[in-house]
Amino acid sequence: PELKHAGYDKVIFRGKSPKLVYIWIHNDKVEIRDASHLKGKGAVETQELIRQELKEPNAQVAAIGLAGENRVYTASIEQGRSSSSRLGMGAVMGDKGIKAIAVRGTKDINLARPAEFIELCNDVLKYIKFRNENPVPNVMTILQGLGSPQEMFHVDEKWHTENFSWGNARTQRKDFWTKGVELRWKEVQESVRTRLISCYNCPMKCGAIISIPGLSAYMMKCFTKLTYTMAAFVDDLDFGFKIAQRATEYGVDGFSTPQIMAFAFELKESGILTDADFAGCPSDNEGKFYWLLDRIVRREGIGDILADGIHWAAQKIGKGAEAYAHNNIKKHEQLPLKLGMLNPVYFLMYATGEKINITQIEGQFPQAPFATMEEREEFISDWIQCPDDKFKQIVLDWEFRGERSNPHYPTVDMSVDIVDWQEKMHYIDDALGVCAGLSSFPLKPPYHMHNYPKFVSAATGIDMDEDGLTQVYNRNRNLLRAVNVRRGLRRADEVPPEDHWKKRFPELEAQLLDAYYKFKGWNNDGIPTKETLQALDLGYVAEDLEQRGIIKNGQD
Repeated sequence: PELKHAGYDKVIFRGKSPKLVYIWIHNDKVEIRDASHLKGKGAVETQELIRQELKEPNAQVAAIGLAGENRVYTASIEQGRSSSSRLGMGAVMGDKGIKAIAVRGTKDINLARPAEFIELCNDVLKYIKFRNENPVPNVMTILQGLGSPQEMFHVDEKWHTENFSWGNARTQRKDFWTKGVELRWKEVQESVRTRLISCYNCPMKCGAIISIPGLSAYMMKCFTKLTYTMAAFVDDLDFGFKIAQRATEYGVDGFSTPQIMAFAFELKESGILTDADFAGCPSDNEGKFYWLLDRIVRREGIGDILADGIHWAAQKIGKGAEAYAHNNIKKHEQLPLKLGMLNPVYFLMYATGEKINITQIEGQFPQAPFATMEEREEFISDWIQCPDDKFKQIVLDWEFRGERSNPHYPTVDMSVDIVDWQEKMHYIDDALGVCAGLSSFPLKPPYHMHNYPKFVSAATGIDMDEDGLTQVYNRNRNLLRAVNVRRGLRRADEVPPEDHWKKRFPELEAQLLDAYYKFKGWNNDGIPTKETLQALDLGYVAEDLEQRGIIKNGQD
């Protein structure tokens, strides 16, 4: 919240700097400062150097590493205990010539009805305590609690290591997790985890400070400890923590980057890339990944092509490389997860999502049915977050096998409703700046559709209800869709990886997309209609799409 304390809601940068700079915002004082001395410095290192230069130890700094400077498509922005990793935001920052943004704010934040707001906050804190003491039963460990997945706390990785795919999202190792592996990984994780940490003013501790002898400390959250390890086919978790430190300083996304490297080595094994492309590359799995990470970030040799991501690299490489880019949606790498039976809800989330990560769509609805009616009834008994009782009935009726199971249950219309609810919560979180780990991502979170309008009203004085907040969501959703439609997004792009599920149902998948588009008020190609945009007071967007020939004859 440092920017808010400085008196700003957001900062917008237009154009680009002819030389590398950083921005210093200290309340009403804003400076553009030379950053040539920071060129090539790590993202975490840069934060500390700027604080020292400013003599402001409490300044908050968002910075890019070498990957952002070199416009690597998976470049991240690193900031304190957080990271903006997906979609290459670090490359955008680097293209503008901005090395970092430093902020120090000491102003008060004014609320419309502070007593009411604090009372709501206290209710949330009580509920967080209750949920921490009462994890959701009958679901996998990481889904039982709140926050982003508690990967820094939990050491049981049986589900991930045996269900997620290794290498270039190809191989499942169903017998990997043994007692010996568990003990060894537990020892490694506890030896490098200095302490669990939370974000500003949050009671949850979703991240950790990682300290490895000989390396600078860094912050880790979520699955990054596994992504490099599994992509490289390395059984030692120590490798995952060590290479993630280098990757964090470089400033790269921990989901896409390991897959890019696994993709490259699979191309080498197939003969599409040659020894000449990997001249000087070590032969061991760990050494190979370190070597290629350096080449990608520096855009050297084959790394220059791979730095654009799997989709674009495959097109440049040719010679059949496109067939190896098998885990992309909308030109972006996805979680390395391959499943059996088509799940209609997840098909829609994967296909239509524009935040390019399934964890930015899924959340408050269970990922799978419960085994018994007793378990289902227990789950819905205190499901206060549920926006409509129809969702409770879906959970009660959903089964592992039979007529009420995947792929035909939840039904098409039910699937659309579920996806809309989950999308809605993620988009509202984005609009409000609230962490998905306490709202849209976990089961039974403290922030939800029933109390969010109260928070907005108490904080801003705006008379907000659930219908009004839904309108905000619909405007945001359609604006994002319109931006991507202008850049060429169409129905043909809304396709999950061909091998994501072994059993596919093309006719059902078409029905799901048809129903989703109709529900959203979009045409059959996924383009918002003029009528929909005007109803959302987005007539200027409709006019823009008409002028570009995207909406024709008033509609399609």
